[in-house]
Amino acid sequence: MASNTKYIFITGGVTSSLGKGIIAASLGKLLQARGFKVTIQKFDPYLNIDPGTLNPYEHGECYVTDDGAETDLDLGHYERFLNIPTSQDNNITTGRIYNNVITKERKGEFLGKTVQVIPHITDEIKANFYKLGEEGKFDVVITEIGGCVGDIESLPFIEAVRQAKWDLGANNFLVIHLTLIPYLKAAKELKTKPTQHSVKQLLEAGIQPDILVCRTEHHLPSEVKKKLALFCNVQLNSVIEAMDADSIYDVPLLMKKEKLDERVMTKLKLSSKENTDLENWKDFLGKLKNPTQEVNIGLIGKYISLPDAYKSIIEAFTHAGASIECEVNLRLISSEEINSENIIQKFTDLDGIVVAPGFGERGFEGKIETVKYARENNIPFLGICLGMQVAVIEYARNVLKLKTANSTEMDADTPDPVIALMEEQKNIDQMGGTMRLGSYACDLKKGSKAFQAYGKSKIHERHRHRYEFNNEYLTRMEEGGLVATGKNPETGLVEIVEVKGHPWFVGVQFHPEYKSTVLTPQPLFVKFIQAAIDKKIK
Repeated sequence: MASNTKYIFITGGVTSSLGKGIIAASLGKLLQARGFKVTIQKFDPYLNIDPGTLNPYEHGECYVTDDGAETDLDLGHYERFLNIPTSQDNNITTGRIYNNVITKERKGEFLGKTVQVIPHITDEIKANFYKLGEEGKFDVVITEIGGCVGDIESLPFIEAVRQAKWDLGANNFLVIHLTLIPYLKAAKELKTKPTQHSVKQLLEAGIQPDILVCRTEHHLPSEVKKKLALFCNVQLNSVIEAMDADSIYDVPLLMKKEKLDERVMTKLKLSSKENTDLENWKDFLGKLKNPTQEVNIGLIGKYISLPDAYKSIIEAFTHAGASIECEVNLRLISSEEINSENIIQKFTDLDGIVVAPGFGERGFEGKIETVKYARENNIPFLGICLGMQVAVIEYARNVLKLKTANSTEMDADTPDPVIALMEEQKNIDQMGGTMRLGSYACDLKKGSKAFQAYGKSKIHERHRHRYEFNNEYLTRMEEGGLVATGKNPETGLVEIVEVKGHPWFVGVQFHPEYKSTVLTPQPLFVKFIQAAIDKKIK
């Protein structure tokens, strides 16, 4: 174990969805701005090996890293805030922990011993806690423990955190507990009892939190802070108020004002390398809050009742919009509700249209209608993953007159499979095994919209899909006006398509939104918003 790495653990209590990921990312940002090398990891208490097979309604979007790991959406926050890539090692689930231990047991690595939760499961959890720290690349490793203290699923993780203190030593170990201070309208009072109970549960598990971060809708008066400090056994200046913010990107500055980074540095005996450099961040916030123009963009998908299903796309629009001082009003529209009769009424005031990624045929025909409308009415269009495949199918049907053209995902027997599985994928039966996952290279055609956006001829973008553009149709498509402007250099697979003569019509097989961050907005999103502004001005 790298002795000079400091470890911060973030637990949550009272209720889930308090924003541990945002607090982790904000603290990471503040420490990074002081010159420390920081990484963040998420430990999830569910039994899925990864979130790859989870329905987005259950868990929000599945985020993908450069190395092809399907992870929790909090890793997206970590990357967007810290501007550094994460990996397979940054997201661990109970399923992965048990899988590793059972695999070792089957190989005989425990030499016939009885395999138990303690020490075998907890040792495996701890090994994963320390893994990133042992690389020697980071000064601080922040670990977010998913779920709530007291959940039966998270007990082994909490026990592993307790043991970690003794492995690491008091100056290298810190626990931040994120909790809720509810306001009772009838009594006109902020209530500390839920937090007291939550901390009591942590204490019963053998962990004393060092810092309390209290989510609240109202400012915490000093007597409430004193009460929390007294009953929860923490110093008064370690009770941190986390008020609801207008934007998640305000949180680092709010936490700085509350001196969260200073408390952490004092307790971990970290001496700051430099003054906090947050100028770029403040610039971004200034532009975000003071736009000079606005556009209406329709995001067409089938999981729209849970916006977290499109988290990275929504955030990519925030970054790209702010970079050109444009407010993007995203309207989420269900593709299941779109048909040729109502489309004009639904889309009248849109300046641009995005067709979102997804799997399966629910809402598919609505997406076809959407693409047709954008193409025929010269509305700026961006198709992402399935959105690009829909664009190809729509073009084949309505321009090339291949009326039954389809993807073999939607119709296995289609006579014109313009989107299909590659040969080497056809015999794999495990759902995760057939995916093209992670970062792949793409060569761009000079002069194309994509080339103009990126300003270079070779890019690397992240993928998460099973079906590909069928190259047997490439010549016919290109002769008909749908041009492949980006290809994978090794396989020749089509990555980007554009419609000739359209003001801005781009479909991409990859997920550009995964690499968008506050400090490096995604170029395709920037150019797409610019195209929407240009259309509006006309």
